[in-house]
Amino acid sequence: MTGHGLAMCDKFTIFFGYAHPCGATSLKKSKKRIHTEMVNLSVNINKVATLRNARGGNVPNVESVAMDCERFGADGITVHPRPDERHIKHHDVFALRPLLRTEFNIEGYPSEDFINLVLMAKPSQVTLVPDAPDALTSSAGWVVAEHLDFLTSVVDRLKEAGIRTSIFVGTDEENIRLAAKTGTDRVELYTEPYATLYEKDPQAAVAPFTKAAEAAHKVGVGVNAGHDLNLQNLKYFKEHVPHLLEVSIGHSLISDALYMGLESTIKAYKDCLK
Repeated sequence: MTGHGLAMCDKFTIFFGYAHPCGATSLKKSKKRIHTEMVNLSVNINKVATLRNARGGNVPNVESVAMDCERFGADGITVHPRPDERHIKHHDVFALRPLLRTEFNIEGYPSEDFINLVLMAKPSQVTLVPDAPDALTSSAGWVVAEHLDFLTSVVDRLKEAGIRTSIFVGTDEENIRLAAKTGTDRVELYTEPYATLYEKDPQAAVAPFTKAAEAAHKVGVGVNAGHDLNLQNLKYFKEHVPHLLEVSIGHSLISDALYMGLESTIKAYKDCLK
């Protein structure tokens, strides 16, 4: 989210005293809105762990924040335990597992260590990302053709354990069809390209994602999405991407919570997904 000030209120409706863009009317809109059902919100709490780790100790408390997110209406919690444990640590995964009452989504590169972690934790969903160990954040989806056998073997192991799988991909339709061949339950669409183009041309930004979601649906794969979705672009994305089941949002949501408070922020994001 690029601004919180009230100077932008001519474009936004006001929500809990802050600019809330879900009611924005100044954006160019396409004639057809595709998706009208509620989409689940999974809150990525990595940034909470980053703040805790910066000081040491246990403030803010990751487990308490996760439970508060659920209490305030989140439909799930996402964590990304990286090999260097620079934010979510392995012990966080095991501490969270018995506490959470909503969907628990663990994302990460499927190294043997990661696979062993999730097989022990048994989350609701595992999202497979192609990140290098030192990656700052996810910056691309899988090129599935180059990793088809590997991803298929990983998906098989996770599904044997009763864990739903999702593969992080871009909008290339053939890539999505190949992802379906792994046996994955879902794909997660990498939405940074949408977020980057959205301010300039919302229709052009969302068009590849509309087609990608249709392609996934045709091959029987569910659709998740995430990366750089925020209060300014989320509602438009939800309204124009069919078959969308879940979005995972962390950085923008936690940043907004610094101004709006966690409860009001989650409500605002949920409002965008109605």
